[in-house]
Amino acid sequence: MSSNLTRQSWYEASARARIAALVDTGSFAEFIGPEARETSPHLPIFDLPRQFDDGIAVGAATMDGTPVLVAAQEGRFMGGAFGEVHGAKLTGLLRAAATLKRDVVIAFDTGGVRLQEANAGELAIAEIMRAVLDARTAGSRVIGLIGGRAGCYGGGSLIAGCCSTLVISEQGRLSVSGPEVIETNRGVEEFDSRDRALVWRTMGGKHRYLIGAVDAYVDDDAAAFRTATLAAFARPATLDQSVLAAEQARLETRLARFGDAVDGRDVWTTLGITDAATIPDLATADFLAAATHRESADDAR
Repeated sequence: MSSNLTRQSWYEASARARIAALVDTGSFAEFIGPEARETSPHLPIFDLPRQFDDGIAVGAATMDGTPVLVAAQEGRFMGGAFGEVHGAKLTGLLRAAATLKRDVVIAFDTGGVRLQEANAGELAIAEIMRAVLDARTAGSRVIGLIGGRAGCYGGGSLIAGCCSTLVISEQGRLSVSGPEVIETNRGVEEFDSRDRALVWRTMGGKHRYLIGAVDAYVDDDAAAFRTATLAAFARPATLDQSVLAAEQARLETRLARFGDAVDGRDVWTTLGITDAATIPDLATADFLAAATHRESADDAR
């Protein structure tokens, strides 16, 4: 039974709307939903409102009839930031994946660790990364989807980097440090967080796809994310020393080739893209046609 494929903006959708559009219609069964009222024990200390699902929905579903586990962060609650409960829900889902040998889909929408939860949030990131690698070692694919309002920053980007496959849209942003963090620590001369074109040239979906940091680029459309996710299920699930060595080599090559670039456009030109300055304005089909000239992304992930 297919999902409802009516065109729907992934960027604008809520966490549960993304899940509903992604999986087979009516197949999602949520674990520890809002009715369980598992809320953060830390936020009341700061007189901050809590949310009954702590900003993440997790559960089981099917995609084209195949059982999968699914998680989606709610970027509209505290920027989708990781806290203790939020992180525990995702860790538990990934541990279940390792036990059940099921593939996992994670819809990222996060600014990173929840500052109010400090060490609890940082520990959650470490636990999730370990759980991702354990699930992959057990033979599960972990597929990350990036295209939400908050992007995928901080600890969320580290988790994304551990995934088997990453899918991104133009609206998606992926970076360890967010624009404001870079500006605060290095100054506006280093990075002007108000320059939105610069942000997208540096962290946006097109740039990340061109440099091989993600595996697939899609329209801001839930149906497109679903199609790309189904395709990702066909990719190898292998995670061993050879895969890690190949990924390390790819990153070293990328650094050597682009380490001196001062702008995304310099990288695109080095990749051999004609009229690199036009990249931000290209529609998806035209962009993907131009991207055929980019450096081939290593399939080691």
